[in-house]
Amino acid sequence: MAAKTGPSEYTYDIFLSFRGEDTRKIFTTRLYSALVDAGFGTFIDDNGIERGEDIKSELTRAIHHSRGSIVVLSKNYANSGWCLDELVMIVENKKSKGHVILPVFYHVTKSDVGCQMGSFAEAFAVYEEKCCSEEYDDVARSDWLSKIQKWRDALTQVAALGGMNFTLQDKDKDKDEDEDEDEDGYATGFIQKTVEVIEDKLNRAVLPGAHEFVGIGSRVKDINAWLHNGSAEVGILVLCGIGGIGKTTIAKFVYNLNYELFEASSFLADIRETSEKPNGLLALQRDLLTDILRGEQVVVDSVREGSVRIKAAVEQKRTLLVLDDVDHVNQLDAILGMRNLLLPGSRIIITTRNESLLKPNEVYKVHTIEPLDDVESKQLFSWYAFGQDYPFEHYMDFSDWIINRCNGLPLVLKVIGSSLFRKSLLVWESTLRKLKEIPPNKIQELLRISYSCLPDEHDKVLFLHIACFFVGKDKDYIVNILDECGFHTMVGIQNLINRCLLTIDLNLLRMHQSLRDMGREVVRQESPRPEARSRLCHYRDSLNVLKFKSGTGATRGLILDMLFESRNNGTRIDGNDSTNLSCNLETDAFKEMQNLELLQLDYVHLSGSFKHLPKNLKWFRWHGFSRKSIPDNFPMDKLIALDMSNSRLERFSKQTKIARFMKILDLSHSLLLVNTPEFSGFPNLESVILRGCINLSDVHKSLGYLNRLLLLDLHDCKSLRKLPKTTVLLKHLHTLVISGCTNLHHLPADMNKMTSLKVLNADGIAKSNFLITQEDDIGSSNFCGVLSLMVSKPRKAPHISSWASLPHSLISLSLSDCNLTEDTFPNDIGNFTSLKELNLSRNPLRGLPHFVSKLSRLQRLQLESCVRLRSLLGLPDVRILVVSDCKVLKTITHVSTSSKIHDISKNNCSNLNEIQGLFYLEPLEKFPVAMLNNLGFFEMESFNEVEVNFQDGITFSTRKRPLQLLYEFGVFSASMPGKHIPDWFSYKFTGSSFSFIVPHSTSDIQIQGLNLSFVYAVSNSISNNGETWFPENILFIKISNRTKKSEWIYYPTCFGIPELPESDMLWLSHWTFRNEVENGNEVDISIITGDNFVVKECGISFMYHEQEEEIQNKYLSWKEVIGGDLTAFRLSTGSYYLCRTGFLRVYEEEEVTRPDDWTMTEWGRRLFDGSIDLFKEIQFMNWMGRHIRSRSFP
Repeated sequence: MAAKTGPSEYTYDIFLSFRGEDTRKIFTTRLYSALVDAGFGTFIDDNGIERGEDIKSELTRAIHHSRGSIVVLSKNYANSGWCLDELVMIVENKKSKGHVILPVFYHVTKSDVGCQMGSFAEAFAVYEEKCCSEEYDDVARSDWLSKIQKWRDALTQVAALGGMNFTLQDKDKDKDEDEDEDEDGYATGFIQKTVEVIEDKLNRAVLPGAHEFVGIGSRVKDINAWLHNGSAEVGILVLCGIGGIGKTTIAKFVYNLNYELFEASSFLADIRETSEKPNGLLALQRDLLTDILRGEQVVVDSVREGSVRIKAAVEQKRTLLVLDDVDHVNQLDAILGMRNLLLPGSRIIITTRNESLLKPNEVYKVHTIEPLDDVESKQLFSWYAFGQDYPFEHYMDFSDWIINRCNGLPLVLKVIGSSLFRKSLLVWESTLRKLKEIPPNKIQELLRISYSCLPDEHDKVLFLHIACFFVGKDKDYIVNILDECGFHTMVGIQNLINRCLLTIDLNLLRMHQSLRDMGREVVRQESPRPEARSRLCHYRDSLNVLKFKSGTGATRGLILDMLFESRNNGTRIDGNDSTNLSCNLETDAFKEMQNLELLQLDYVHLSGSFKHLPKNLKWFRWHGFSRKSIPDNFPMDKLIALDMSNSRLERFSKQTKIARFMKILDLSHSLLLVNTPEFSGFPNLESVILRGCINLSDVHKSLGYLNRLLLLDLHDCKSLRKLPKTTVLLKHLHTLVISGCTNLHHLPADMNKMTSLKVLNADGIAKSNFLITQEDDIGSSNFCGVLSLMVSKPRKAPHISSWASLPHSLISLSLSDCNLTEDTFPNDIGNFTSLKELNLSRNPLRGLPHFVSKLSRLQRLQLESCVRLRSLLGLPDVRILVVSDCKVLKTITHVSTSSKIHDISKNNCSNLNEIQGLFYLEPLEKFPVAMLNNLGFFEMESFNEVEVNFQDGITFSTRKRPLQLLYEFGVFSASMPGKHIPDWFSYKFTGSSFSFIVPHSTSDIQIQGLNLSFVYAVSNSISNNGETWFPENILFIKISNRTKKSEWIYYPTCFGIPELPESDMLWLSHWTFRNEVENGNEVDISIITGDNFVVKECGISFMYHEQEEEIQNKYLSWKEVIGGDLTAFRLSTGSYYLCRTGFLRVYEEEEVTRPDDWTMTEWGRRLFDGSIDLFKEIQFMNWMGRHIRSRSFP
């Protein structure tokens, strides 16, 4: 049954967007009828618009009042500005309202749409030509260009969603009289599938976010206690439990909660699976180094080199490591050996299902993950089966029986719950009958229920393909391949995600090992004879079929990985060579396997003629290919992707090879390769990947005629000196990677013509390679005329613009580790107004290059490990700033006072003392005495030589500093040793809470500020040696204006820590309230601490208008202050949580999914007056690792 129209705000279920002249008669009208017949309220542009009504406004209303849209993208879609305007509105509604979008690619490809190629390119060429005509003045031209860019962005975003591909398969070139009939029959089935897909999407759209964290609170309580036990040892914790129990989920949760509290951190997922792959240990080392070095892309050529670099990276940093799915004793021994490398106070968390690895009397702590209890199991199952935390009334008994059979395993509960979402009682009864036949604790058989419940054969086949071949692969890569195998891959992937059978992490397809094993078992049970199965992915099965030449036409995919097996049996493969493997196979083993579409032969040596290989191959991965060249009869006719990474290829012959369907060519790390193929036989290539081909010196000039090429990756091609001049003809090239091409001196001139180029990565290109000489001809292909002139202004040929040869279309530019200084950039780099991401990390910059302030669209600026960087003055309105390991950086200011950074990474910025508009921190001695007196701070000179142990929320550390004055949120504060409230405070109170009425001044001047002080000490049961960050050091100041019903809960970014119980600390503060507190108001103040501190005495005094004037003038531009704009910190009406550290714990971690059941600590109860509503507001801001109202400020 179709999804019913939703809440009253929706008039329609579906809006149909299409180009009438392309599809109305043949396709769209029939689709409309099918949707209506299925019960969907559907809007089509000639249906429901009354005569005389303004059509465009009606279309706008129809989009806003529809739950979703089907967008039929055809060859002439982009010729209609009307259609493109519709599309922009549809995309905007997706962002703002969760509007569902299902694209249908009708005789066009996803690349045509997303990259505006083919007929879409022609349409935009007309628009841009029109823009250049004389009928437009500058303002109109700017508006028109902006509209064109919105159209392009909308098409790109919709294409990225994937969708349904309407393309007849294997049609003859010449149209015959039966083709219309064929298309008609194909369209009928396609339309029915489209109706089913949109129904599922709309049903899933109303499902609330299923709670991922049921029962997790009680399970992380002990782990967090261990993390923060104050031990100076390098602690190791092993999380044990069966597959599907939630080990990885818990480890990720703990990691996300705590990683910012360490100087370095890394989460290495799927160690077992990664270590089984070729160069798996190297890959793990690279990932670890990339994490530790804050995102730096690391090149490691050997395990020995990796070990040396890891030691150098971690030996001076308190580190948190999470190593997921360790399954071999050698892996565990290696981890235990790392303890000596790490700084005291570091922590390592390991997850494993193999308890036999553990040895008695070892130094690690073992924590066994227990199954969910009955209450937790019911909650988790209900979220996925019903979209709420309890079952529907008529499903209670069914639910209880199913939950009982799931044995408290989160994976099984989620998978089976998802498979029953919105299913009828008849389906539930059928599922129960199947479950009753499964013995208890048979996890794979329980999971197979979810496979059986998939709605159609398409999704079942797709699930098995992914389980057997593509777990861990890039999503876009897989979509490219499987779309050509007849799948609606993106739609199918989303269906599998909805049913918890698949996840996507960093754009990689992830599947729980138990689900993967279940899928492979489904295939194994197809036949007792391996050669009769649809897929062969077990080593022994594949080897025997090929060895004994018993293959048949039943098999669609096969994997044989000799490198993996050789590692398991101790055989060593030297370098990229596979010829020394004991098993020699022959090509005629494939003679009867002509239906193979997916083939992986890693490090397999084949002898014989390649004419026997299957002719229908779509994906062929042959890592370690052992021949020097590709034979002429190699089957390329229908290949979509050819991956020959780590091959022993040396060169391609001059003879043109034909691979007219190929989209992806990957020859990465072919260390002996010196040239590329002649590309004219590869007209549809979209990705050419040659990274790590260290001897590559010649790229064929035919590269420039690849009209569909999107990616050219030449990373670390160290012998390459130039690119062909025809490179500028790549009009659709999106990404060019030349990082690590240390000998690249020449790029083609006129790269400004490459107006589609969005991403240029040129990391590690030494400045000396760019420098111009008097003999250089800038108009030629010298690299100086293209990229180098950003670092050196030519003395000759001044008429040449230094950046004229780079396209201004760039969105992302990476120039990390290029030895650049801030005064070597030319002025006109600021003309790159489209630039959104700029990476200048690991350069000897001392300040912000002047051009950066002109980059009006810049969103992300990376300046990691710029060890000479002292200040960033005039920063544009960036959303993300990365300045980690800039150890001498002190000040960050903005071009505009309205600018504010949404996310800043600043680990190891130990000298950072000001981010304009957010905080300012300086030693007290640097402030004029007169200003301190105006603040109400007197007799401060005597403290100039005093040092205090500070808890620093800026660098997440505790260390000694001279007395500091902090300004944030309109509050000045300082901590210093002291046992009594100073005499200049007018009112003093014993204890930590007090109330008062603001007095009137003698001249009836309104109060503008309040001075607050209190004395606190370490509790007698707690001592702090100052060596470790203690998150339990809780210190809140809560001020409530009862008269105006306003309150502020303030957690200072920095405050002093008493080192011993007898060492009292004095906290002085000045609060600027503007008009938020007035004479006669009734005010409550509470100092709320955790168990570590006790408050002994408090004091207040009042500041009036005349005294405040000088203070307010100095910080007048700051917006996020009391009385200013605190919207980002609002908990509820009139209540604000003023905290920049993004850290808070206010409860005993007993339950995370049901906040009503949480048990708050005593200080948490005081903080929120027992109000669970306020508590709910901050639960995900802090505990879940999210930042306040998307204002991330770690």
